Amino acid sequence: MGVVAASALAYPVLVSAVQLVVAQLFIVDVAAVVLWLAVAVACCIALVAALRWGAQRRVLSPWLLLGLAPPALFELWLVWPRLAA
Repeated sequence: MGVVAASALAYPVLVSAVQLVVAQLFIVDVAAVVLWLAVAVACCIALVAALRWGAQRRVLSPWLLLGLAPPALFELWLVWPRLAA
Protein backbone atom coordinates (compact mmCIF):
# COMPACT_ATOMS: atom_id res chain seq x y z
CA MET A 1 0.00 0.00 0.00
CA GLY A 2 2.91 2.33 0.66
CA VAL A 3 4.17 1.91 -2.91
CA VAL A 4 0.73 2.76 -4.28
CA ALA A 5 0.50 5.85 -2.08
CA ALA A 6 4.00 6.93 -3.06
CA SER A 7 3.32 6.46 -6.75
CA ALA A 8 0.12 8.50 -6.41
CA LEU A 9 2.18 11.34 -4.96
CA ALA A 10 4.61 11.35 -7.90
CA TYR A 11 2.18 13.19 -10.16
CA PRO A 12 1.53 16.11 -7.78
CA VAL A 13 5.30 16.49 -7.43
CA LEU A 14 5.59 16.62 -11.22
CA VAL A 15 2.79 19.20 -11.47
CA SER A 16 4.48 21.27 -8.78
CA ALA A 17 7.76 21.17 -10.70
CA VAL A 18 6.10 22.33 -13.90
CA GLN A 19 4.24 25.11 -12.07
CA LEU A 20 7.52 26.20 -10.45
CA VAL A 21 9.17 26.47 -13.86
CA VAL A 22 6.26 28.54 -15.17
CA ALA A 23 6.21 30.77 -12.08
CA GLN A 24 9.97 31.34 -12.18
CA LEU A 25 10.73 31.64 -15.88
CA PHE A 26 7.64 32.83 -17.69
CA ILE A 27 5.52 34.85 -15.27
CA VAL A 28 7.99 35.69 -12.45
CA ASP A 29 5.47 35.50 -9.61
CA VAL A 30 7.11 35.29 -6.19
CA ALA A 31 3.93 34.27 -4.38
CA ALA A 32 3.33 31.43 -6.84
CA VAL A 33 6.93 30.26 -6.45
CA VAL A 34 6.57 30.11 -2.66
CA LEU A 35 3.19 28.35 -2.91
CA TRP A 36 4.30 25.69 -5.41
CA LEU A 37 7.57 25.16 -3.57
CA ALA A 38 5.63 24.51 -0.36
CA VAL A 39 3.33 22.10 -2.21
CA ALA A 40 6.32 20.28 -3.70
CA VAL A 41 8.06 19.98 -0.33
CA ALA A 42 4.87 18.70 1.34
CA CYS A 43 4.35 16.11 -1.43
CA CYS A 44 7.97 14.96 -1.20
CA ILE A 45 7.73 14.56 2.57
CA ALA A 46 4.47 12.62 2.18
CA LEU A 47 6.06 10.46 -0.53
CA VAL A 48 9.00 9.53 1.70
CA ALA A 49 6.67 8.89 4.64
CA ALA A 50 4.50 6.60 2.51
CA LEU A 51 7.54 4.67 1.29
CA ARG A 52 8.91 4.27 4.82
CA TRP A 53 5.51 3.17 6.10
CA GLY A 54 5.19 0.65 3.28
CA ALA A 55 8.70 -0.67 3.83
CA GLN A 56 8.00 -1.37 7.50
CA ARG A 57 4.96 -3.52 6.75
CA ARG A 58 5.31 -7.10 5.62
CA VAL A 59 3.49 -8.25 2.51
CA LEU A 60 0.99 -10.81 3.78
CA SER A 61 -0.22 -12.08 0.43
CA PRO A 62 1.64 -12.82 -2.79
CA TRP A 63 -1.48 -11.62 -4.65
CA LEU A 64 -0.66 -8.08 -3.56
CA LEU A 65 2.70 -8.33 -5.29
CA LEU A 66 1.04 -9.84 -8.34
CA GLY A 67 -1.17 -6.75 -8.54
CA LEU A 68 1.94 -4.65 -9.18
CA ALA A 69 2.72 -6.61 -12.36
CA PRO A 70 0.28 -4.89 -14.79
CA PRO A 71 1.44 -1.32 -14.03
CA ALA A 72 5.08 -2.44 -14.08
CA LEU A 73 4.62 -4.17 -17.43
CA PHE A 74 2.86 -1.11 -18.84
CA GLU A 75 5.71 1.15 -17.74
CA LEU A 76 8.22 -1.28 -19.23
CA TRP A 77 6.26 -1.28 -22.48
CA LEU A 78 6.42 2.53 -22.55
CA VAL A 79 10.19 2.76 -22.02
CA TRP A 80 11.18 -0.34 -24.01
CA PRO A 81 12.04 1.64 -27.20
CA ARG A 82 14.48 3.72 -25.18
CA LEU A 83 15.99 0.67 -23.51
CA ALA A 84 16.34 -1.23 -26.78
CA ALA A 85 18.02 1.67 -28.61
